[in-house]
Amino acid sequence: MLLEQLYQRKTVITETARRYGACWIGVFGSVARGEELPKSDVDFLVDFPHGYDLFAQRLLLAEALSKLLDRKVEVILEHELNRHIRQQVLSEAIDL
Repeated sequence: MLLEQLYQRKTVITETARRYGACWIGVFGSVARGEELPKSDVDFLVDFPHGYDLFAQRLLLAEALSKLLDRKVEVILEHELNRHIRQQVLSEAIDL
């Protein structure tokens, strides 16, 4: 299960997130539910401080995590969650 692999790499994932300014990082979606497929991407929920730089932080973090995990990743900010899915995402998000 991919979630176990993420836990094994928790330190490097969280250090990478902090290097790009993230205050918190978690995983949600199929990986958090244990329903991922071999080609599934990893959905990360991230909290940046107010005033983050989209290009210097978020996009570079996504690229760094993708290289680290050798798979596609999505980096979603909590405050950008659609109100229709917000509660579901927050309830299944797993802290890394």
